[in-house]
Amino acid sequence: MLRIHFTGKDLGGVRMAGGPDPLWETILSFHRIRDRRGPLVFGEWRTETRSRLNGETRLLSALVPQRGYFPDFLTPSEGRHGLDAGLEALRATTPERIRAELALLAEGRGARKARPARKDPARHTDSPRLADLADGEPAPLARLVEVLRAYHRAAIEPYWPHIRARADADRALRGRALLDGGADELLATLPPMLRWRAPVLEADYPVDRELHLNGRGLRLQPSFFCRSTPVVLHDPALPPVLVYPVTHSDVPVPHERPDARLSLGRLVGHTRSAVLEAIEHGCTTSELARRTAVSLASASQHASVLREAGLVVTLRHGSSVLHTLTPLGAALLRGGASADGCYARNGPVTS
Repeated sequence: MLRIHFTGKDLGGVRMAGGPDPLWETILSFHRIRDRRGPLVFGEWRTETRSRLNGETRLLSALVPQRGYFPDFLTPSEGRHGLDAGLEALRATTPERIRAELALLAEGRGARKARPARKDPARHTDSPRLADLADGEPAPLARLVEVLRAYHRAAIEPYWPHIRARADADRALRGRALLDGGADELLATLPPMLRWRAPVLEADYPVDRELHLNGRGLRLQPSFFCRSTPVVLHDPALPPVLVYPVTHSDVPVPHERPDARLSLGRLVGHTRSAVLEAIEHGCTTSELARRTAVSLASASQHASVLREAGLVVTLRHGSSVLHTLTPLGAALLRGGASADGCYARNGPVTS
């Protein structure tokens, strides 16, 4: 069980991430690619991604076990500003921190039981690659950055518009809750494995953990590849972040897909353009009908066509649904700006 303890100041410091974090998605996707769970959402993605990998998994397998702890330095907070910023922060990690976190990784794997203890526990590992990292030389760390970039290019980059659309839809849903009822309402609407029992947020977790925010607030980070268990950093001194899974209703697909381009041919007429504009900042079907002066059934049908064309994401919450634009839909609304640019940035950063 994970228990996150809030003060009044912490509630005022709850904030939503501005978009998906490329490094969190990279690391968490590496968990997904090695298991068979969630075949409807991740099955095709696994097959396509594995066909593009060229040995990147060897070093990552040593650093990211299938269960349990992985080093905090793999997901620096700068990652919320984009992949390049996150990798540069990772490259700047101090040797002392790397050795300390690799020592925790070795302990988690029970490496000390397999071999006699050494003076430097960070080098006590069954992987020579990790031993090289623990030495603190720049070359092994630079190699890790290259491996992460290559894996990200194979596993994340082709699907980034879809990943971002899911995170944006979740963000819109949480933002509505925050506006309607403040931080209490926001925390109460998080996925079912998270339970808000003021002043504590409880979560299903593989170990017992107490996290006291102590006035620092909390950044909420929705993640496409976080599956059933939320994730927090191991080091309580680092800026608090809670990574939790988005709701999945379809499978990730590469950005270039001809069926979406064909579907765009259906988007003609002033009414559908007005519907797309009405959805810009997120709305329910009832709100969509009211804003565009059409019937509820017509609003639902228009939203369905836009969704099939890859321009809209629909997220169900309770008895209502919330429609938001995908990066492609937003680009079309802006007058045809390329949706490819959406990969290079995460949108407005609020934390």
